[in-house]
Amino acid sequence: MKKLLIVLSGLLIASTAAAQVGTTVKESGKAVSETAQQAGDEVKSGVGHEKAENKAKAKHHKAKAKAHAHAAKEAAKEATK
Repeated sequence: MKKLLIVLSGLLIASTAAAQVGTTVKESGKAVSETAQQAGDEVKSGVGHEKAENKAKAKHHKAKAKAHAHAAKEAAKEATK
């Protein structure tokens, strides 16, 4: 019975860590995606006729990327606890 309890507690800890790592990877991917969209909008604002709109979109993507990067960092901290 004691061995079963040890095995179950080990599985619980491992599954919690895996969930945190999954969150970290997901948020990191979102941050990269938003950064790429920001770069695209900045390029469009330099050559297009809708400069103000594209600059605003780029700022929006930059803010979202920063938020996702922060969430990924926090999830990584939680995973190492």
